[in-house]
Amino acid sequence: MNTKPWDARAAAWLVRRFIDTPVIPNHFTLLRLVVGLGGAFAFASGTWPNAAAWLVVLSNFLDHTDGELARLSGKGTRFGHYFDLAADAIVTVTMFVGIGLGLARSVADNAPIVMGCIAGAAVALIFQLRCRIEARHGKAATRQARWGGFEAEDILYLLPLVTYCGGLSWFLYAAAIGAPIGAVVVIAQYLKIMHSTTPTPP
Repeated sequence: MNTKPWDARAAAWLVRRFIDTPVIPNHFTLLRLVVGLGGAFAFASGTWPNAAAWLVVLSNFLDHTDGELARLSGKGTRFGHYFDLAADAIVTVTMFVGIGLGLARSVADNAPIVMGCIAGAAVALIFQLRCRIEARHGKAATRQARWGGFEAEDILYLLPLVTYCGGLSWFLYAAAIGAPIGAVVVIAQYLKIMHSTTPTPP
């Protein structure tokens, strides 16, 4: 039974045609990074929130393509793995900061910037701790919970609906509260796992 998330399955179907080509997973990682940064800058401009949301959605989908190509083609490398992790962190952090900057332009208040930085900093901490957990106990130790083929991060696919409904400020409020709570949960997980005496070889 295929337990992969739906977007990962779609990404695997898409990249199959690149298995026997010069295209490598890092190309998709770079594309994901560029598209994600484009979304973050579009949010920061404060004038194209809908376009920004669709760029983030596309970037979130592309995040699965490099890993699927690496698994199907055997072209994965250690550098590519860490490049993927760095791209994930950069895109997510800049997205929240960009949303904060864009909202601050419209309300003439710095509060959204502060909330964007809080959410971004919490996400950066989560990524850092998850990288350390993975280095000690393998990727399985950081696997996210799944419900019906969806992961927690798939909520980003609803971002265009949020922007079209004018709910971006509420999304940022939720992120500024939820991301630190998530960081606390990951800190607890990190302390528990890192005290284990049986690390898994990489």
